[in-house]
Amino acid sequence: MKKLLTALLLSLPLSAWSLTVDVYHTSDVHGWYFSRPAKWDKENSTRTIGGFAALSALVGADKNPHILLDSGDTFQGTPEGTLTKGMATAAMMNLLGYSASDVGNHDYDYTEASLRDMVKASSFPWLGANVYVKETGKAPDYLKPYTVVTAGGKRIAVLGIAGKHTATTTLPANVKHLEFRDESQEAARWAKIIRETEKPDALIVLSHTGFGLGLSGKKDLTGKVYDGEIPPDSTLAIARASGADVVIGGHNHAGITRGYRDPVSGALIAESYWGLTDVSRISLYFDDKTGKLSGDSDELVPLWTDVTGEDQKVTAALKPFSARVDKEMGKVIGRSDVDLGASRAGLDSDIGNWFTDALRRQSGADVAFQNSPGIRSDLKAGDVTMRDIFQVMPFENTLVTLTLTGGQLRRLMADNLPGGYSKLQVSGLKVTFKAPSDDPANITLERGGKPVKDGDRLKVATNNYLTTGGTGGAVFSEAKDLEDTMMPIRDLLIKDITANPVKARPEGGRIVRLE
Repeated sequence: MKKLLTALLLSLPLSAWSLTVDVYHTSDVHGWYFSRPAKWDKENSTRTIGGFAALSALVGADKNPHILLDSGDTFQGTPEGTLTKGMATAAMMNLLGYSASDVGNHDYDYTEASLRDMVKASSFPWLGANVYVKETGKAPDYLKPYTVVTAGGKRIAVLGIAGKHTATTTLPANVKHLEFRDESQEAARWAKIIRETEKPDALIVLSHTGFGLGLSGKKDLTGKVYDGEIPPDSTLAIARASGADVVIGGHNHAGITRGYRDPVSGALIAESYWGLTDVSRISLYFDDKTGKLSGDSDELVPLWTDVTGEDQKVTAALKPFSARVDKEMGKVIGRSDVDLGASRAGLDSDIGNWFTDALRRQSGADVAFQNSPGIRSDLKAGDVTMRDIFQVMPFENTLVTLTLTGGQLRRLMADNLPGGYSKLQVSGLKVTFKAPSDDPANITLERGGKPVKDGDRLKVATNNYLTTGGTGGAVFSEAKDLEDTMMPIRDLLIKDITANPVKARPEGGRIVRLE
């Protein structure tokens, strides 16, 4: 009988005989506060998923001690987020009882002053251990390097690391006075300080960088060790530098189904997709005898509302925010007879072609460019509302006109074709390239069926993100006749679709990869 009892006890999962603290993680919520149909999922396209009410219901059903953490980019992306400048985010995260949030690049989109207001409205700390004010060398007063959270009697240290990329992945003018130091070096330095001064029971790093290396995705990661150079901003590099127990990433909008156990550092690495469709549930197991962390595990949980339910208290709290914008956002301003979506080939897309055509029409330029990551949603066939355009273009970018030569345009494209995939959408040009795509000599340009010569001068329309130091926009610093019109690009898109309903997909094949 004793042997049978022993065998049964040994067969129980670790959590059955250890204190378990659950850590719920979100990232890149981007203002998607509500559940919505999973249109991207062919098998579940009408099934509703996501939102704070579903997350609250899931967390509320957990009997273990638990905490909530976020890796940043919290509000920018929907009208509820952008029009409240993150105040709706602070209210929801307060209501759910978040313990900390890392600062993301898009949390700076409405200036540092706006972010400061959101931080003041938050009942939890915002973290960014590697963010410093250039003039003083000190941390900005609205960010903490780390916090220590107590759950189940255990002291869990949470260290926040911002992405060094923030200097160019938000409007550069908003953060020009800040320095974003090396992610791995700062994580290692602060981890040492935390262990020596706080002596926590567990150390978690929240990072607004991702796993990288192409290893994260919808399928579980394997245990294979990557033998190549590891980017210093990746969560894998941060894990190895810091020796943290858990490193949780963001920014790349990726997810890791069961987490990744780094065979070198032993750290558990997690990511949680974006838009609040899924949440990582990371379980920390503490040995009953020693009290020490004995193991951990991760599960990426989809927030299907028919499984989780929805917390009506949270739904009610969201209503004032949605009511504030629904009247304006529900206005029908145009129509599209076709779906306009992204490019599966990573080149020019239907939505990108429409977007840049609209910029070119409204500006009278010869050529128009838009950074591909700056287009944040598809446009579905049917009536087009203000909300639709806000979701396509949630940024407060303005139209800039300038003059570039043909040679400069070729270099611009070379800077934006990493690995043969385009970071730019274009109107008014046909771009043909072959490998290596970062060599301007391998890029040809045509306009109206005729080659564009290096000495040709063309009027260009683009956005102020690219012209003020945004990723991929270095060539714009050489432009002539540069003028920021101060006209919001979103307003121009609204004006264009009102005057020019979409009857068919715009002509494609604007960016062609030669095999």
